[in-house]
Amino acid sequence: VQLQASGGGLVQAGGSLRLSCVASGLTFSSLEMGWFRQAPGKERELVAAISRSGDNPGYADSVKGRFTISRDNAKNTVYLQMNSLKPEDTAVYYCAARMVRGSYNYWGQGTQVTVSS
Repeated sequence: VQLQASGGGLVQAGGSLRLSCVASGLTFSSLEMGWFRQAPGKERELVAAISRSGDNPGYADSVKGRFTISRDNAKNTVYLQMNSLKPEDTAVYYCAARMVRGSYNYWGQGTQVTVSS
């Protein structure tokens, strides 16, 4: 599986960004997808995850109500809509994929999100 993430950038606090991740190499609808982030000096954390059908998205407490994960299986793409961004959201964001009940074995290259105060 190859994952190509895009959409990062520099934004002021309170602004919005939408990340995209296009998958290839496997049947996209067979994959559960997640967005992770890693800030300097911190461990990588799971931000949001979505099931194969798009039901039951899950979010880290730190982003609930601000971020929305979605997917378009026809386009082999998962999205992360990020609203009301805060400086503490600054990190490299990675999309990842896994088979059902498996580990996240497939990773994109990361896209930098920087939120200025």
